[in-house]
Amino acid sequence: MSSRDSLLKSLRPDILSKTINKEMSSEEYFQNTVLRPIIKFQNDLLIAVFLQFCIKYKNVFFDLSTEKKILYIESAIVKDSKLRTSFRDMIIGLFSAEEYTEYLLNESTLNKRITGIVKERLINHVQLLSQSTPIK
Repeated sequence: MSSRDSLLKSLRPDILSKTINKEMSSEEYFQNTVLRPIIKFQNDLLIAVFLQFCIKYKNVFFDLSTEKKILYIESAIVKDSKLRTSFRDMIIGLFSAEEYTEYLLNESTLNKRITGIVKERLINHVQLLSQSTPIK
């Protein structure tokens, strides 16, 4: 394993204890051993990117009710391909070379998993997003 790969893996939080079992598909295993730790590691950056996205679109997000903020998050991730690609690239950039090769085998399915987990994480942080002060 290259020094880059071992360094990347050492940075990831350990969240494996409850998420691994013998009956998982290869995609689930990859999700729980690679995607979730990276997404957790990138949490602050994901939030910052989403907040900047909201600011770029006239700060509308900050005036919405909590329910509408959740709908806004879901809609933004589904409809804005640049935002979705940006989130995906932040995750893929922290793959080891071996993980990237494995990712390519199930790229479409894993992209959907990345999008779903990021959306879930942003929704779970909607209160934090609401408290953030938009930069004008």
